[in-house]
Amino acid sequence: MASKKISFDTVRKIGLALPGVEEGTTYRSPALKVRGQLLACLAIHRSAEPGTLAVRIDFARRDEMIAADPDTYYLTDHYVDYPIVLVRLSRIHVAALRDLLGSAWRFVSEQSPVEASVERRTSPSNLVRTAFPFSGMGSPQVSENTAGHCGHRL
Repeated sequence: MASKKISFDTVRKIGLALPGVEEGTTYRSPALKVRGQLLACLAIHRSAEPGTLAVRIDFARRDEMIAADPDTYYLTDHYVDYPIVLVRLSRIHVAALRDLLGSAWRFVSEQSPVEASVERRTSPSNLVRTAFPFSGMGSPQVSENTAGHCGHRL
């Protein structure tokens, strides 16, 4: 268990020290963003446990983290197709949170806004990018609904 209680205030302090990170909201929940793209937010979807942080991360790294420490990192069916890892704030140490947010910052910063809005996963080992992944939504757009991933609608 984490030695010090970690809250979103801790996440905010670490995140805002990274270049270009700004505070915002996603689905009325506190969030950190880079160039308008989600970095991390409090997970508010009903499938997530209370006190959970949702962090953008690549699928391979997410799988490794969950396998190595399933008490801290987890996933629900709602998030499986998105580059998100769920983090139990009550279980993570500050150093691990700092490393995770740094990795998330690199992941988000390396993507173009269009890539970030349309990236989906179709199988545990296959990451694909497609022009129209959200049926009925037309062309890809960067919006809170497609870039948020922390709320009820994706």
